[in-house]
Formats: sequence, structure tokens, C-alpha cells
Amino acid sequence: MSYLSPLLTMLVNAVKKSTANLDRDFSEIERLQSSVRPYQNFVTNSYNKVAQNLRVEFGKIRPDAAFFEQNVTSIPQSGSCFLVNPIDGLSNFSRGLAAFATTVAYCENGEVKASVVYNRASDELFFAEKGNGSYKEGFRNHERLRVSSNKDENLALVSLQIGCDSDSEYAKARNRVAKIAAQSRVWGSVALGMAYTAAGKTDVAVSLGNGLNSVIAGLLLVKEAGGYVYNLDQAIAPAKLEQILGSANLAAANNNMEELLKKLA
Repeated sequence: MSYLSPLLTMLVNAVKKSTANLDRDFSEIERLQSSVRPYQNFVTNSYNKVAQNLRVEFGKIRPDAAFFEQNVTSIPQSGSCFLVNPIDGLSNFSRGLAAFATTVAYCENGEVKASVVYNRASDELFFAEKGNGSYKEGFRNHERLRVSSNKDENLALVSLQIGCDSDSEYAKARNRVAKIAAQSRVWGSVALGMAYTAAGKTDVAVSLGNGLNSVIAGLLLVKEAGGYVYNLDQAIAPAKLEQILGSANLAAANNNMEELLKKLA
């Protein structure tokens, strides 16, 4: 696919337009780090502006589609919808760290059709469409994404994002992954972690206890980059992405990491 389909063209343009204010806001956040003034309200306002912009822009694309900004537990089985996270990695954004992303997954009749993950700070844009592959935007040509070919789980690099209600549960999950994985990285954004796995930069992306809105776009990226997606509560890789979305404990990986994921499960 040397071109963007009409659907992806509209999604990409909508995401870029909706996040235009983040350039200014992120620069301001970096300055606020050394200020004595509280900046939490500023962060909330930035998030809300992106959310509202996305709602308006996607309403132009599919006026009849539902719009879900808050996390949902499943995809509606009829009709179309947008599942978005205006700023995935909000903690990073709030501290002036350039590891956050705006994500969107477009779904029809219970199937994930297309997704976009965009880091405005680094201008990294990843996108995928079901059956048409996964890509990273380039200046002239879009780069086809492929998961890594690493077969040695002892050399596996695991991207990890844990959403736990308590420090003890977080530590327990983190320690378990550390014992099994040779190396791990915590990006602070589950969507970026999935995107980097789709691009072959990491071998596995693990999401524990994170909302569907944050993880769904990245899962399609990995699936379309030739990877597998897993429900860690069952340690299986089903044929369809939609079969695992009821679990809060998910993973995406190259197709050689199944034994490692069984250990994690």
C-alpha cells in the first residue's frame, strides 16, 4: 500500500488537526516544571481540548458513529464507533516528557477497522488498516512496519505498561515481568509501547490493567505488522483481534514469543 486509503487519510488528518494545540501546550508544560504555580488544571484543559477537537473532527467523518473518550469494556457489536484516548501517557505529558500519544481506533459492527497512534511531540505517526498492513508516516514514502524476527526469548526486550490501583500490585506485576523477561522498558504510554513492538524495536508489548481505549489502536498496529495478540489470562493467540478485547491483561508480540507469554500468563 503506497497510499493512504480514504478512511485513513481522513483519520490521520483529523488527528493531526485535533492535536495542533499540543505543540504550544507541551512547550508551556516544560516551562511550568520550574514554576511554583500548580499546573494540573493546565494539563486537564489540554486533554479536554484535544478530546473536544477529536469529537468535532470525527463527527465530520462519520456523523452517525458513536464517540467514546472514556474507557469502555467492549466494542459495540452493531454500528460504528471511535475509541479514542486524547493523551495516552498523560503523566509523561504533565511532566514535560515527550512520550505520549493521541490514539484512535475506528470500529464497525464489532470489528477494529483502522487505527492511528500519533506522538505530537516527536511527530511520530503510526497507522494501520485491517487487511492492509501497518505503517509509519515518512516524508515521501510510508514505512511498512514489521515485528521483530528475534526467536530467542532470553534476549527478548519487553515493553511494559501497568495500570494498577496500588503500589504493591504495581510492584508485584513489575517484578514478575522482570523475572521472566531478559530486558524491559516502561514508556509510560501503552500505545507507544505497542507501536514500537509493531516497528520491531521491542519484541513484546505487555499491557496489564489498562483501559481498552488506550490499548486497542496499538494492538491493531502489531497485528497488521505480522505479530500476534494475546489474552494473558488465557495465554492464547486467537485468529481475531476482537476475541481478546474483553481482558484487561493483554500482550502483543512477534510470532516467536509464545512460550515467553505463556510464562507471563
